[in-house]
Amino acid sequence: MPAFTLREWETLPHGEGDGCIPEHFAERLAALAKKSTFVGSGGGVLEDRRHELRARGVVGVLATDECSLEILPKIDVEVQGGEAMQNAAIRKRLVHMLAVALDLKIETGQITELDWQRETLLEILIRIFCSKLTDAVRRGMPRRYIVQEDDLAALRGTLNLPRQFTRHAANPSRLACKFDELSEDIALNRIMKATVAHLSRMSRSPANQQRLRELAFVYADISEVAVPALKWNEVVIDRTNRAWQELLGIAQLFLRNRYQTTSAGAGRGTALLFEMSALFEEYVGRLITSALARTVYRVSLQGGRLFCLTSLDDERAVFQTKPDILIWRAGQVVHVIDTKWKRISSRIDDRKQGVSQGDVYQMMAYAQLYCAPRLTLLYPHHPGLGATELVQAKHRITGQTTTLEIASIDVANGGNIIDRLQSLLVTSELAAELSV
Repeated sequence: MPAFTLREWETLPHGEGDGCIPEHFAERLAALAKKSTFVGSGGGVLEDRRHELRARGVVGVLATDECSLEILPKIDVEVQGGEAMQNAAIRKRLVHMLAVALDLKIETGQITELDWQRETLLEILIRIFCSKLTDAVRRGMPRRYIVQEDDLAALRGTLNLPRQFTRHAANPSRLACKFDELSEDIALNRIMKATVAHLSRMSRSPANQQRLRELAFVYADISEVAVPALKWNEVVIDRTNRAWQELLGIAQLFLRNRYQTTSAGAGRGTALLFEMSALFEEYVGRLITSALARTVYRVSLQGGRLFCLTSLDDERAVFQTKPDILIWRAGQVVHVIDTKWKRISSRIDDRKQGVSQGDVYQMMAYAQLYCAPRLTLLYPHHPGLGATELVQAKHRITGQTTTLEIASIDVANGGNIIDRLQSLLVTSELAAELSV
């Protein structure tokens, strides 16, 4: 099956030559993309132009029965080699971002460099899930005691008196029993079985299909439940099944709409998509939470929730705010950070650096509502900004002492990223605390 790879905001021309996608493939993929619940930055996952497809701010994989399209984030990686090597490096960074954002410990040690180059993001994630699930079931499926009711010849557990005197009043040889039975047919295993079945429909890799068939055989005796009917709230993770926490998180990645959407239709295809703005926000937020974990500061993500206006008619509050990241000390907000998955320019090219006026107004509103002395607009770093990441420019809001920083973080470089974020957040007081 033909597979095409595209980076966000880039185009893929229609046609029959090298580097082109056949017209009928493009039509199928565009139709599938329109069914996504994501609108992306600018509206839609794909823009179906007259002679080309253009990706937007959503990444992932669209797959029909005839072809697949992988959309990778626009991350400037520095690797030697051609496009395949660059795409492999971007897939690694994207998997890392997903692992951090979704609080997963995704291990990729068994995936070779050649696999990173040849496989799409979807197949890599499926392979990771299959590998972790296979290791887990070898150690034994989780089991729990489930209340069962049955009519038996001998008493087991306790007697269900209402049932006994209504159903077996004329036949005392049968006893209405109520008892606990240790069973593998529980909510957690039903979720795993549903995930295996779902991925079997999504995967196009023969190796992954073989792994999924083997796992489907293991779960043959577990009840089959449709994805919308799965009872996630009945899953209990405790010390006896702690190792299944990561698998449950990966299952949620595939089956539940959090940062991504999956869709399937009869013969139409499947999609696994992630909105980069939401992923970048959660990724940075969790890293900052880790960076300040040993300090007197507290971090809240999507917190605050203060309203901008109050109606004079009925005193109803309107226009609620949700800053991406709030940093608190002693009950006061001391720093507001808003992430933007956009490419800004250097100060040499543009004094405003391409920062949106609307984003600045938004931060000014945060300064007014949360009384924070420090504000930061945080963007992804790229080579056009020079070698130095973090603070690119500092401004003071007119008539106030509040500062607004324009900063960037290099997501292509995962090394010491928490330390680098600490450098962004650091004040002389905080530096003393981190050194203790």
